[in-house]
Amino acid sequence: MNAAAGPGEGSKPEPHLDGSDDPYLWLEEVTDPTALAWVRERNEETFARFTTGARFRELRDAARDVLDSDERIPYVRRRGDYLYNFWQDAEHPRGLWRRTTLESYRTDQPEWEVLIDIDALASADGESWVWKGATMLRPSYARALVHLSRGGSDATVIREFDLTTRTFVEDGFNLPEAKTYVSWIDIDHLYVGTDLGPGSLTASGYPRIAKRWRRGTPVSEAETVFEGKPDDVSVYAVHDPTEGYERDFVRRAIDFFTGELYLRVGDELRRIGVPLDASAGVHREWLIVRTRTPWTVNGVTYPGGALLAARFDDFLAGDVDLTVLFEPDPRTSLSYYAWTRNHLILNTLTDVKSRLEVLTPPGDGAGPDWTRARMPDMPEIGHADIVSTDPDHSDEVFVNSSGFTEPATLRYGHVGRPLQVLKRAPAFFDASGLRVRQFFATSDDGTRVPYFVVGPEVNNAGPTLLTGYGGFELSLTPSYSGVIGRAWLERGGTYVVANIRGGGEYGPTWHQAAMREHRLRAYEDFAAVARDLVRQGITTPKRLGIQGGSNGGLLMGVMLTRYPELFGAVVAQVPLLDMKRYHRLLAGASWMAEYGDPDDENDWAFLREYSPYHNVRPGRPYPPVLFITSTRDDRVHPGHARKMVAKLRDLGYDVAYYENIEGGHGSAADNEQLAFKNALAMEFLWRRLTD
Repeated sequence: MNAAAGPGEGSKPEPHLDGSDDPYLWLEEVTDPTALAWVRERNEETFARFTTGARFRELRDAARDVLDSDERIPYVRRRGDYLYNFWQDAEHPRGLWRRTTLESYRTDQPEWEVLIDIDALASADGESWVWKGATMLRPSYARALVHLSRGGSDATVIREFDLTTRTFVEDGFNLPEAKTYVSWIDIDHLYVGTDLGPGSLTASGYPRIAKRWRRGTPVSEAETVFEGKPDDVSVYAVHDPTEGYERDFVRRAIDFFTGELYLRVGDELRRIGVPLDASAGVHREWLIVRTRTPWTVNGVTYPGGALLAARFDDFLAGDVDLTVLFEPDPRTSLSYYAWTRNHLILNTLTDVKSRLEVLTPPGDGAGPDWTRARMPDMPEIGHADIVSTDPDHSDEVFVNSSGFTEPATLRYGHVGRPLQVLKRAPAFFDASGLRVRQFFATSDDGTRVPYFVVGPEVNNAGPTLLTGYGGFELSLTPSYSGVIGRAWLERGGTYVVANIRGGGEYGPTWHQAAMREHRLRAYEDFAAVARDLVRQGITTPKRLGIQGGSNGGLLMGVMLTRYPELFGAVVAQVPLLDMKRYHRLLAGASWMAEYGDPDDENDWAFLREYSPYHNVRPGRPYPPVLFITSTRDDRVHPGHARKMVAKLRDLGYDVAYYENIEGGHGSAADNEQLAFKNALAMEFLWRRLTD
């Protein structure tokens, strides 16, 4: 189907500017009794249709078995003398925050010191606590600021924890529920941004004001360090306690991709002169800059997607002597980088396949120039990721590798020495008879779009599950999923991952090609992959199901309304769907750099072309669709999914809905809920694509 030949060709989507003429606007009232009664009715219908059979129970139990398995690798982060881990299983559904030593971790049965039992804490407090991490005091690691969420929302409660006594600190640094950031300065001072009342948050709901807070004083009286503008995304300040390089920084995020970085010296702020759309970080004496668009300095133009280095003090003094550490090519992009004490590790992608490279800066006897070498002992297949490093003290590194059919392997060592296998995950499904292939579909404008196919050795036109994301420069890379393996691959299905534009698989240019007015390219790419799967005999439209969440849920909504003839079933999780009001709902305003401003008539002209909620039409061949969201999602408003379901139902379409009361943007607060959600999606897809 030609990209221009979308639904309702020749007519404009129905308008609603502030929602006043939207008959389903009442469903945006998250906890309104009438709206929640509607949610309960939809849930009950979905439970009756899809959760009462033997196959659903098998899928749920298989997923729970994988998620709760004691044979999983307990991934750790180095913090001082200890390795920290957060662990959930059947006995501890909300989880344990715990730690061990490297010596113990090397054994098959590490001895864990439990710091916080979240289930016990939730029971004692009468709260549905969900772990959201901890901000630890460097370099002593004697205290932590624990982030606890009610039901899984992004907003958290902050409580100070003493890692020596393993108790919460009475009258310590504690903050009520809000979208808060905190950064330790020293034992008695924090940088903080939180909800301090009217005017303290941006339009996106994040902190607008950075403050310096002293122990024993009210946070409302904390010293203001920086104030952003109301339409910024957020503002935050951090302290770097690296010995000999102690510094304070303020970051103003103007939108999702642009911002200003300042060095705070006393009460003064000095802007670091990198492009607004570049990201910058400082490690010891080095400034590292990652460009998103070309940057011309001293007559030299550095491309978007490059990684550059300069000595930080020299750069501030006006000596812009930049060294190119990475430069992209049409097939290769920088995924991310990580520091050890003396080395910089790059993770690059070549046609979505990873490579780890070690760069060593000049100085300390290392020579006058940066040197580079490939990290040894890495597998040739699959995908490798840096799990943890120790940039304060050593060149220690933990590296994880896996593939679609290769369970994870965790390696440990120090840069410059051979890495040793530390842990291996078990195989959760039988991968014999499966093969992994990469193909390239041709999109409407001739662009080659890569995608991975995991399935039987011989194409059988069988049930196929296709997923994608295509936004915010995020990449989908090969990884092992025991849940997908057991629920889909082991049952004879084929699994496909599409690396469409809008993602980061080929760097910022791949992302920018599908931003704002170019958004349709991402959807054309996904449709091209769907057609290519049929052309190659891998599946048929009636046996092709698709699944995606968040921005990927928007992708699913567009596929439903724009390309319905290509698919047999659709699962959309925590989706954006109403692109006229998304910026008015929760964190939506922070994404306008990605999608556009619906209040600008020029932007709305291209947004309305694909906004799923505005492109629902009667009499279209829409495949069956399941929407999954969470009442506690305070990032993508559940009203998107609620209203879409109501509209489709009233037009007589086959639509199912499940809204978990907990779970936040992940739509599950523990493994039981996650197993249920996965089983529901899989049962829906199996029933629609095979029965």
